[in-house]
Amino acid sequence: MYSLGSESLIKQAREIQEAELQKFYSRLMKLLQLKELGYETLDSLHRLHLILSANKYARTLPSDLQQRLLSLLSSPAEQFQVLSSALLRETPPSSGEELNNIQENISQLNTHAAGLLVSQARSRTDLNNLCAQLIHGLEGRPSDGPTRSLTFALPVLNSVLRLSPESLTEEHVTILSKKFVDWLRYASIVQGGGASSGGFFTGPRSRQPLPTAELDGSVSGDFFTVLCVGQGFTEDQWMNVYSFSMLRHWLLTYHSVSSGNSTMDAASRLQLSLSLSHSFSNGKYSWEAGEKDERTDPKEKGDDRSEVDGSVVSMVSATSSSSRLLPPKERLREKTFQYCQRLIEQCDRKAQKKSDTELQKACMVEAVCILDCVCVEDPSMVFRTFPSIKALFGRLSSDLSYARVLLSIAQFYLNHGEMAAVDCECVWKLVFGRFPAELFNDPFLAHELLRFLRQNLDSLRLRAPEFIRFLPNFLKFLAWDSSAVVDDFVDLLPSLVTEGTAVEMLHTLLDLPCLSATLILQFRSVSLPISESSSRGLLSLDAFRNPAFRGLFLFLLRVETGSGHTIDRLSTLHDLLAEAADWPRVVRCAQVVPVLLHIYFNTVVTVAEEKLLAHLILVMLERSGLLLAIPTYSREIHRVFSCHLLRLCKLRPSLVVDQSHELLEFAGTTANVYSKEEVYTHVVWVLGEYLSVSSDSSCSVVLITSCFETLEAVLFEITSSAPPPGTVCPAPKVITTLMSALAKLASRSHDLIPRVSLFFSKLRTAARNGSVAWCADEEDLVAIVTRGEELWSLLKAPGVAQSVLTPPPHVLTPRWHRDTNLAVPLQLRVLTRLTHSK
Repeated sequence: MYSLGSESLIKQAREIQEAELQKFYSRLMKLLQLKELGYETLDSLHRLHLILSANKYARTLPSDLQQRLLSLLSSPAEQFQVLSSALLRETPPSSGEELNNIQENISQLNTHAAGLLVSQARSRTDLNNLCAQLIHGLEGRPSDGPTRSLTFALPVLNSVLRLSPESLTEEHVTILSKKFVDWLRYASIVQGGGASSGGFFTGPRSRQPLPTAELDGSVSGDFFTVLCVGQGFTEDQWMNVYSFSMLRHWLLTYHSVSSGNSTMDAASRLQLSLSLSHSFSNGKYSWEAGEKDERTDPKEKGDDRSEVDGSVVSMVSATSSSSRLLPPKERLREKTFQYCQRLIEQCDRKAQKKSDTELQKACMVEAVCILDCVCVEDPSMVFRTFPSIKALFGRLSSDLSYARVLLSIAQFYLNHGEMAAVDCECVWKLVFGRFPAELFNDPFLAHELLRFLRQNLDSLRLRAPEFIRFLPNFLKFLAWDSSAVVDDFVDLLPSLVTEGTAVEMLHTLLDLPCLSATLILQFRSVSLPISESSSRGLLSLDAFRNPAFRGLFLFLLRVETGSGHTIDRLSTLHDLLAEAADWPRVVRCAQVVPVLLHIYFNTVVTVAEEKLLAHLILVMLERSGLLLAIPTYSREIHRVFSCHLLRLCKLRPSLVVDQSHELLEFAGTTANVYSKEEVYTHVVWVLGEYLSVSSDSSCSVVLITSCFETLEAVLFEITSSAPPPGTVCPAPKVITTLMSALAKLASRSHDLIPRVSLFFSKLRTAARNGSVAWCADEEDLVAIVTRGEELWSLLKAPGVAQSVLTPPPHVLTPRWHRDTNLAVPLQLRVLTRLTHSK
């Protein structure tokens, strides 16, 4: 919502009259014609932006004002560049001639002008022309024209890649691949302007350019990377940084584009592998001996010399000459490999600043991801890359502050571990085991890890199927911050439901609020002293620290699925966590459980056999009374259970007969009428609906009679006395459902009809005598009695009663309007002709 002052300004901007607007245009034109643009001009441009952006429809500016704004794009003051670009974006696209004038004058382009050209491109042809101009500017040399910075070009090209990758031709791809090689590998290694400190002693020696330094303060001994530091940077160093930032996107976008003769590519790979074999046979693998500067024109052929320190030969130097023979794209891959390997080596240095340590971590993540892309493009690179990735994992695996780096390494192992024939078990135990268990409260890691799971589900099922056993661990992210990651689990949960995990997953989802409370207690247990007496949740915290209850909490905090069952002590656990029922994090967690349960049941019916479905019905009956006492939580879970109990029984009607003992035991407990009304009503309904020979041939008269007697006893008990103290009267829906179930069972065993008819007559007599203790509302009582009379009337004709109360399937799904053997289609056609006749 806007403030009152802001709303007033927006209203004035929308209601400005045309005459006043023209005066404002004239005054602004006079200001823009001054030699020096001051604060008044800046304020007027801000007002114009408000007027243009506050209206629903784009306003067309006068042509001379439009031209002045276009000229401001090349203003030396960046604030005017930003304002003019923003203003022109709010107006209809400029004429093609004006845009072409800007586009053709590449020396006037900057970030804001180029961004405007991209936003106002009206066709792919415009984007193609812009790309061609930008690449031509990047390809030019300083002697070809004005020495204006072109560092804006790569970010703009990256935007074009995201919008329309087809805008770059094969020639453009080749040119940019060559330029990437130049910027990545041959950037200057001396500091740019500002390296000299100046002062009284400034002289020829002090003005000499200084070399760039590493993050640990030592002089950089190899080529420039994003981890080299200095007091200033040259333009080619900035292009090095920009190139690295968009390198992964570039490789992902164009790795499938063909670039030349495949036979020549194969020959180049062979020559490269031979040179590598020669380098390994003559010396030890080392990065300390760096390649000498090759910043002469990289397009020209020449001898690549390397510094040799004893018997140590640099891998970079050994491959430099052979890489010159490769096509542009493959040469870019080779130089990318060298660049990332150098970054990994630089990250092994101890940074002097904490911010630089974070920069090292970010660069390691990007370097590993880029190496992954390179290996996907060229699988032969896997064997050269894996040793350094494996060494990096060994160095970082004990420090969880490098979790993001380790996650990118896990992606590399997943993609290439099979080809390299390495054991990935230690990687999965770290990523799926320790990460969620110890870093469950890290929201960024939670997002990254769950995205890793979602994006790699197929690969994980094939190459790391054991990831499913870490399901309780993954749910810790959901228990800690459910609102942030629920979308991830909505996508992820169906893939985690299998016959082996279905039962434990159901228990775990129901216990999710308990897990949320336990994680909070674990977090508080570490941060709060044991002697703290005024801490909120002290009783549950004491229980968490109590060895007698430690097993319950450890089961909730388990890392993997497996043995262990807390069903016998769940009530104890719920009592210990009773005060957590109103904690905000626990309440939010409880709110997402019904959503996940719907997804769970929708999935389990597609993967489970009948034996498993029968077991799930028993779990639902058992757990309906074993839930953490959170307001509305039990009611929502009962609603989900009721919905899917009906669905399971409709899908497999024989389940009702198979599990009749447990269902009757649940339905015969009168207390369930008051505490589990929703579930109880649906259990009674499925007993009356599916306990028949048509559902299962093994259903006997004895079973029907036993069910009738059980339900009859409950109905008689709740209609002959007042409800227990502290409870309300049973809902009319429960009573009418019991009456309907008895009538259905009696219609299948006619010997039971007199008993149910006698009950209906007594019910009518009791209602006529006045109010009853088991029904507080008179209208509800009338409805119950009316329902009883209807059922009584039906049972007087047993054959009709069975057809009405339990109709056969073909009656429930009629197709009379399509059956040509019946008269209904003919009647419909006649009526249609009559109603549509003229």
